[in-house]
Amino acid sequence: MRRREVREHVFRMLFFKDFHEGSELNEQIELYFDSFVEPIADDSANLSERFEMVLTKLDEIDQILTDAASGWKLNRMNKVDLTILRLAVFEMRFDEDIPVKVAINEAIELAKIFGGEESPGFINGVLAKLA
Repeated sequence: MRRREVREHVFRMLFFKDFHEGSELNEQIELYFDSFVEPIADDSANLSERFEMVLTKLDEIDQILTDAASGWKLNRMNKVDLTILRLAVFEMRFDEDIPVKVAINEAIELAKIFGGEESPGFINGVLAKLA
């Protein structure tokens, strides 16, 4: 599986986080994996591991975002934008394999696919402050 595909899957899995907690979140992730026509069993362990890595850093990521997104409270942000920002901050600050510019570019691409009309500009602005 290519990195972009992994990123999209992890984005979708992280999106569940704002709507489900604990065992319910785990159940939703299992249902997500079961929903594929072509099984991704070979990749599900990698995706789950990456998802868990982001979750373990979520408090730190949210604090970084709170400091960078002046004038925006996280609970008032569009959930898609917030999820993209969380993933991008993780990649920028905690994943040494991904260059910062790549993390920003990929976040903007996710925003173009999943976000609203103003999402790419908003995400670019917040991440530019962090870069």
